[in-house]
Amino acid sequence: MTNHVERTTLSRLPEPGELEPFSESAWIEVVRSMDEVYNELLQYEVVLEQKNTELEESQQFIYSILTSMSDLLVVCDRNCVIEEVNHSLLAFTGKTEGELKGEKLASLFMDEAAYAAARQVVAGLTNAPANDVELQFRSKDNIGTPVALNFTPRLSAAGKLLGVVITGRPVGELRRAYHKLREAHEELKRTQQQLLQSEKMASLGKLVAGVAHELNNPISFVLGNIHAMQRYTPRLKRYLDAVHQDTSQASLDKLRTELRIDHLLGDLAPLLAGAMEGAERTRDIVDGLKRFSAADRNENVRFNLSETIERSVHWVTRATPVNFRVNMDIPKQLPFVGSPGQIQQVIINLVQNASDATEAQPEPELNISAQLDENDIVILFRDNGPGISEIAMSKLFDPFYTTKPVGKGTGLGLSISYGIIERHGGKLSVSNAPGGGAQFKLRLPSPNRQ
Repeated sequence: MTNHVERTTLSRLPEPGELEPFSESAWIEVVRSMDEVYNELLQYEVVLEQKNTELEESQQFIYSILTSMSDLLVVCDRNCVIEEVNHSLLAFTGKTEGELKGEKLASLFMDEAAYAAARQVVAGLTNAPANDVELQFRSKDNIGTPVALNFTPRLSAAGKLLGVVITGRPVGELRRAYHKLREAHEELKRTQQQLLQSEKMASLGKLVAGVAHELNNPISFVLGNIHAMQRYTPRLKRYLDAVHQDTSQASLDKLRTELRIDHLLGDLAPLLAGAMEGAERTRDIVDGLKRFSAADRNENVRFNLSETIERSVHWVTRATPVNFRVNMDIPKQLPFVGSPGQIQQVIINLVQNASDATEAQPEPELNISAQLDENDIVILFRDNGPGISEIAMSKLFDPFYTTKPVGKGTGLGLSISYGIIERHGGKLSVSNAPGGGAQFKLRLPSPNRQ
């Protein structure tokens, strides 16, 4: 029995060179491991494809930027060997990408002096770029063209200089662009002056009736005095002729009494003084009109703002309805430095607007008050009209916006006034007064602050 068992056990031993067979559980473990490895490989492949897609998109994005750049672009290493260029540079130089990549930066410059200057800039780069370096580039026609260059260092994570990115634009293009910009700016200034002048003429048109009345008084005064002196002329001539004809003294005395020569001579002085006064008043009114209507000269003179307010109110009220009343509470002296004509235009516009806004009121009224402190001159224009709606309040200073009927307003008065006050360092604002009506606040810097 024992021998049989031993023989059975020995029969299960493998022969020499024969492999021991895998059990079923070992095969299952091998298959499971292979599946895991395969799944990992699939995941790696998916991630790799995603990264590759992202890389291609990034390259395409960078390529599209380089292609669309109008400025010249050169990327080189720290030894000034060209690594990358864009299409604008290729078009400018007339060379291909293959001809430039790997070449020295010197191939782009017109002469050795320009290249030496570029190398000096690159050698001096740290963390900050060097901007607006004008050097001569060699164009496709083999002509030296001045180019405004910007040098920006390329740094490693450790801050070590890897190379430089150079961008630039031919100075001729910059000059043309600047010239166009300057022309556009000049055109804008001319248009602004035309609008300002048009608004002045519109305001002047409204003042014509009042100004005509204002001129009529002194002119009539001058005319009356001249007529009186004209009547006196024959009497004086008759008496002087008698003197020159050697007329006797008794006859001269009789003639002198008859012609009332003494009364005439006593009347000449006040007649001449009155004529002179009327002429001066006429001259002052005309000068005021000329200053107001003249093109803007950006004057910067010292004047009394109170006189400007009084003169503006005086002119406007001559052309407004008789019942429009203006009450003024202002100091005798409000010194200010600026353009009297421009400030007068603002005040005339505000007074005219108040007259238009209150024309439906039974007793139209405007109250003007002013005060001066250390920093500002504050002038309030408060009318007793219907006030301003919320919609109009936000647009009131916009160009061409008006609440007046068609034909009664250009929509430029308040916009131009706002710009004038802003240029004088002040501010023009509007609100509805607590008791009703609109209130414009004009704040100007006092001479102490200017």
